[in-house]
Amino acid sequence: MREAKIKRKTGETDIDLSICLDGGEITIDTGIGFFDHMLTAFAMHGGFGLSVKVKGDLEVDCHHTIEDTGIVLGKAISQALGDKKGITRFGSFYVPMDESLAFAAVDISGRPFLVFDAKFPEERVGGYDSCMTEEFMRALAFHAGLTLHTKAVYGTNSHHMIEALYKAVAHALRLAVTKNQSGQVLSTKGILE
Repeated sequence: MREAKIKRKTGETDIDLSICLDGGEITIDTGIGFFDHMLTAFAMHGGFGLSVKVKGDLEVDCHHTIEDTGIVLGKAISQALGDKKGITRFGSFYVPMDESLAFAAVDISGRPFLVFDAKFPEERVGGYDSCMTEEFMRALAFHAGLTLHTKAVYGTNSHHMIEALYKAVAHALRLAVTKNQSGQVLSTKGILE
């Protein structure tokens, strides 16, 4: 099983996270209801087992909790992938959600990069600042070693647009971590870093 467990404590957050790329139970508690919903959707649509427990400085705002969770999740995905031998490496996916459409493409390249193209009509969804979607995706991409392109193609409801983005990234990542038939590193360099 491709698994990782990380505990990270700073002056702003205390995070206990575990992931299994091959499935398992999903338990999420970050203190931000909408973010819990997004991480649950991410795990379910990615086919991942995911446990996340976060105590963050929510009296300040949601920023540290969401960004730091992205950092730890990215590190855990990287650890679970190990040397990246035998993975498909690339994945892309469109997700429609009511009036919204989102797209994500991922390359587990070891070269972190984020292209994020989304403008949300509402600044907040519950206790979640819409702008934190980009911060989460950046933290995830940079700490997992992903080249990640995301786009909210269109939409008028921030909840739908953000959820479609999380689901699109989950499906793209699910495809990218799928085992290939060769069992080799899918790179002419022979390594992915």
